[in-house]
Amino acid sequence: MGRVHIALATLAILIPLIDTTAFAQGAPQTMALSQVDLSTLATGYRTSKVVGSKVYNAAGETVGTIDDLIVTPNDKIPFAVLSVGGFLGVGSKYVVVSYAALRVEDKKIVLKDANKETLKNLPEYKYTH
Repeated sequence: MGRVHIALATLAILIPLIDTTAFAQGAPQTMALSQVDLSTLATGYRTSKVVGSKVYNAAGETVGTIDDLIVTPNDKIPFAVLSVGGFLGVGSKYVVVSYAALRVEDKKIVLKDANKETLKNLPEYKYTH
C-alpha cells in the first residue's frame, strides 16, 4: 500500500477531530469540499488500528510502538509518536517521526532505516496536553 493512501486515510479520520473554535474568529469563510474516493479509504488503516502497533526495521526487529498520531494545523501531515526503549513501558521514552517515513509491508509497520539505538538518540517528546 502506498504511503499516500495511508496518509489520506489517516487525515480523513483525524481532520474532523481538530478543534476549530480557535480559528473561527474574523470574517466568515467558505470552504470548497472535495469528494473523497471511498474505494481509496477501503485500502487504508484506521488510526485505532495503527496506534499500539509495533514498528519494525528492515531487518524485522521491533524498534518501537506507535503511541499516538498527531496532525498539526500548519503542516497538515501526520506525525507518529513512538514509544522506544524500556521494557513493558518502564524506561521507555517518546520520539516523533514523520508518518511518511513509515511503510506498511506484509501488514507490518516498517521504519526502514531505524534501529533501537538511533531512535533512542532522537530528542524526547513530551506531551503538552
